[in-house]
Amino acid sequence: MLRRCGFVVAFIIASLAAFDASALERRVAFVIGNSDYREISALKNPAKDVVDVSDTFRQAGFEVFVASNLTKLQFEDQFRNYLAAVDGADVAVVYYSGHGFQIGGENFLIPVDASLKQPADVEVQAIKLNDVLQQMRSKSKIQVIILDACRNNPFPRKDYWLRDQLVVASGTGLAQVRSSLNTLIAFATEPGAVAYDGAGDLSPFSSAFARRALAPNQEIRTVMSAVRRDVVEATKGLQVPWENSSLIDDVVLMRRSSRPSLPPVLEKVVLSGAGPVGLDLPEPVEIDGGTITVSIERPPTLGRLMLDGKVVEAGELIQGKDLPRLQMDVPKGTGEPEEMDMLAYAARDNWGGEARGMLVFRIKSGEGAQGEQVMASLEAEQKQQVLERGIHITGAAEAIEDREIDIPVGVGPIPLNLNFPTQDPAVSLKVASYPATGTLSLPDRILSPDSSLMADEVDRLRYEPQIGAGKTVEVAFEIRAGSAASKPATMKLSPTVDPCDSAAGEPLDLQGVVPGLLPNEIGADAVKLCEDAVKAYPDVARFRYELGRALLAAGKVEQARKAIQQAADRGHVRAVFELGYIASSGIGMDVDPEKANDFYSVASDKGDPYGMTAWGRALFNGLGAQRDTAKGLDLLLKAAAMGHTYAMNDLAAIFTEGRNGAPVDPVRAVAFLNAGVERQDMYSMNLLGRNYLSGKGVEKDPKAAQALFQKAIDLGQPYAPASLGRMYRDGLGVQQNLDEAQRLFELATARGDQSGAYDRAALEMQKGDNADQAVAVRFLAFTVALDLRNELPDAQTTLAKFGTKAKTAALKQLRGELKSKIPSSGSIDTQLVKAARAVWEQANPRRDLF
Repeated sequence: MLRRCGFVVAFIIASLAAFDASALERRVAFVIGNSDYREISALKNPAKDVVDVSDTFRQAGFEVFVASNLTKLQFEDQFRNYLAAVDGADVAVVYYSGHGFQIGGENFLIPVDASLKQPADVEVQAIKLNDVLQQMRSKSKIQVIILDACRNNPFPRKDYWLRDQLVVASGTGLAQVRSSLNTLIAFATEPGAVAYDGAGDLSPFSSAFARRALAPNQEIRTVMSAVRRDVVEATKGLQVPWENSSLIDDVVLMRRSSRPSLPPVLEKVVLSGAGPVGLDLPEPVEIDGGTITVSIERPPTLGRLMLDGKVVEAGELIQGKDLPRLQMDVPKGTGEPEEMDMLAYAARDNWGGEARGMLVFRIKSGEGAQGEQVMASLEAEQKQQVLERGIHITGAAEAIEDREIDIPVGVGPIPLNLNFPTQDPAVSLKVASYPATGTLSLPDRILSPDSSLMADEVDRLRYEPQIGAGKTVEVAFEIRAGSAASKPATMKLSPTVDPCDSAAGEPLDLQGVVPGLLPNEIGADAVKLCEDAVKAYPDVARFRYELGRALLAAGKVEQARKAIQQAADRGHVRAVFELGYIASSGIGMDVDPEKANDFYSVASDKGDPYGMTAWGRALFNGLGAQRDTAKGLDLLLKAAAMGHTYAMNDLAAIFTEGRNGAPVDPVRAVAFLNAGVERQDMYSMNLLGRNYLSGKGVEKDPKAAQALFQKAIDLGQPYAPASLGRMYRDGLGVQQNLDEAQRLFELATARGDQSGAYDRAALEMQKGDNADQAVAVRFLAFTVALDLRNELPDAQTTLAKFGTKAKTAALKQLRGELKSKIPSSGSIDTQLVKAARAVWEQANPRRDLF
């Protein structure tokens, strides 16, 4: 029976080759294949390219996001999930196969729903490559973009808006890209040239990449050179792949630096004169897959090594799978008294990994009664070993089979805690079915679909779910031990979202894991849920930020600011923006636009769309910063391209009015509003409804306006009630109904719309002798209290004209609605405004109004 030989371990360890494992890299790839275009010609290869290429990256140990036939909205959603996963990664990869072309030297990737009929459509329907690259730069150490997308512009329109210029699309293929430090951008063909689909299922480029990228320990520039040779040969020189590289670090896709796994020192009793005796050495396991050869470094001196009846000499190579069949033949007369011998061997994989093992023999005489007794004892031990090994395999399978484990999303790799029942060195597990999403790993390496692991490693097995993937995945193993029959075992892993994320996650948070909630949608239980999450995961900055959001919603401003600051200090970018928002809105402090802009600019530089929008707005309008309309416009366009509807609404206002030198273009404005409506933004709905009433950028359509206003009202938009109220007040596209107009103006006031409050006061004053003066005063007070930007200066003037009786009645009513008293200081007009503001604030108003 084999035993671990502890007394010679110290002796042998010094002679074993050292294994220096490289630090565990985080590498994440996003593979996209767009084939089924709706408005332009379909492409036959990308749908198949995406399968082979994603398998390639998965084999290489990357976490892989895979997507086919993405619309613009789907790209935004999945790219955000990818960016959350790639945050802090060593290597970030985007591989795109589909339509792509250049306009004015800018490269665009085309979603399957793009039509590009209007000049502004490229801004809201296409994906600018530079925006993708900048986001990757803000998140990762090394960026790799691989484009099998160099095709002619397939759309009939040729002129499009780029920032502040209308540019005519010209040239073929894609334009050369300037890469920043530690970036590689590879093109399927040289700049300005066209890539071909080829005759096979895969494009020539994707086919060559999938084949060449799995060459072990090859640096990516070497891989791309091999790909170039293959594509040139396949296309007879018509297509020449190209890359721009500023890499200063090596990028090895298929890294193979591990060694075969085998126990270094074992012990066995061998009888002399008994003929060839099986050594029962465990088969070496290649943890990364592949084949293993074994060389005999030092054969035993007291007997002969045998394999299939033939002697195995020193230096001779055998296959790793044959190692368990090695035998030893010791001649008669040896082992009296007992003697020691040893066998040293080396296992090598096919990419240079090596491990050494040793078997120490205790040679005993097999002759006479004593020999027969030893023989019987060894046979009994052998039978017991076979029995125990079978039990080990069965127990190992039971530890895994039908296990269902919930794994939280976005908190890093989670130990599976399988309580594996054996550490038998002969037991190993091969990954028979890798999870469809997410990453299996050990603390020292990422597992791939071909990986194996030893029994003593199983209790360190971890899984990290993929952000945005909510489906349960299956992981299957084949459990093996020596010559015993293997057993399959399958377990299920279910991604779960922490209750704090569900209760207080932020929309468009590039470090978040959920679609997110607006501030008014955060419930009362969010604080407790997020306090629990912070306690459970103190190193996850996201939970501290979400706790801050929950505390703000609960009105606990000082505690909220502390939690948000802690999150920002720990690297949560949206928390940096939130500090700026607090400074700009004066929540629990004096309004400080310059301090707010400092936070906004930092968040913007780190790729946060909220930060880009706020900083872009400040620069474009010169709000607390020196005006820079070009940079401000560019930031707003970048934020809109990431799906941020606030930026879309800002751009719509800019192009509707032609602000700060930007050209007036109502059609362009409507394109951004339509994009916002498509993303269910209630502010875009209200603004687009106004365009349908005025006919700016679209034909007048009061019915369309009414539908948009109503949908925005249903979603809680603060200004839409007054928009629809004016339609009923004026009988515009609907039958005049002053009672309905009054109801809507009052709803607008309750939501914080100063214009709606002013219209309600005006509606009351229009009743003449039937007017309730106190009601008019009440809504004028709300107008002034809510008009933080002094957009309605006439309201205060009008309020001052009312008599003391009406003001006193209104003030008494407002004070009666307050749950706590406020100081009675200042003029009666001042008291009215303060009381109105206090009434509105105690109703727990939405923080997302302004």
